[in-house]
Amino acid sequence: MSSRSEHNALLDTWTETSSHVFDSVVAANRAAFAAFGVEPDEEEGSVAAPTDRIEPNEDLPEWHTELTADDPMTLSVGDRFEFTKTITDGDVRRFAASSGDTNPLHLDEEFADETRFSGRIAHGTLVGGLISAALARVPGMVIYLSQDLEFHNPVRIDDRITAECEIVEDLGNNQYRLTTRVLNGEDIAIDGEAVIMVDELPDGAKAAVED
Repeated sequence: MSSRSEHNALLDTWTETSSHVFDSVVAANRAAFAAFGVEPDEEEGSVAAPTDRIEPNEDLPEWHTELTADDPMTLSVGDRFEFTKTITDGDVRRFAASSGDTNPLHLDEEFADETRFSGRIAHGTLVGGLISAALARVPGMVIYLSQDLEFHNPVRIDDRITAECEIVEDLGNNQYRLTTRVLNGEDIAIDGEAVIMVDELPDGAKAAVED
């Protein structure tokens, strides 16, 4: 056998082996996604974007929630509601596009490196939005009446943060005052208070919950 033939044979063997390994990895990834209830994007071989997987009143597998009450009739002082997610680059870019806030501090790594933050940070309002997500877990139909926020520490891309809300006062007429904060590990990213009203669910929504 000539050296050229040997080279072609080795190339064919390497190609076949590589293809087999690649297919095995893809299959394993698909199985892992399925186990977590996540559908991969067929074209890119990646997890479908959250906007493609979101459903009303449903959680994504990569989120975490905790709550101490599930009945709007029994809400009381001390009830807590938490929502946890990782802030991704996609989150920041989608928020910039939807809000119009294209501050390079959030989008341009080279620019952000030269600032006091030494790198990109998430929009404060995006981070504060997790408080709204936590309040959405309050049973009943929640209506925001007010929100005060104080920003203490930045949140960076790929930080996993938790919004914690606790009822501290029953104001009557189905209105409640809550402490609200966002934690980034041990650091407080955002601190504040909110007032909400809890309305009854529409009849159609009640029926769906009972089913």
